Amino acid sequence: MAGKMSIVLFVLLVVFLTQSQVSRANTMRDEQQQQQRNNQLYGVSEGSLHPQDCQPKCTYRCSKTSYKKPCMFFCQKCCAKCLCVPAGTYGNKQSCPCYNNWKTKRGGPKCP
Repeated sequence: MAGKMSIVLFVLLVVFLTQSQVSRANTMRDEQQQQQRNNQLYGVSEGSLHPQDCQPKCTYRCSKTSYKKPCMFFCQKCCAKCLCVPAGTYGNKQSCPCYNNWKTKRGGPKCP
């Protein structure tokens, strides 16, 4: 009788530990998926950047222009105000309305 009881307890322990591991794995997977979603939008949606993140985002944004110095100057100015930089090296300004809508005195786009 004691042998059967210890086997039952052992099986219950194994089942409990297995469920615990599966639950932990699911939680970790969900957290990783959420972090990936957040990283995809990091810096692209308005207000999602920290000021110290503007330099690397603008360096990439201005990487393909032949006017790097003015591009970097205005990109960093716009990033400091809007806390976002559109994805890619050109276009995509719809993802950052503040960046897109800030105009010069002549009505042209201020942000590269």
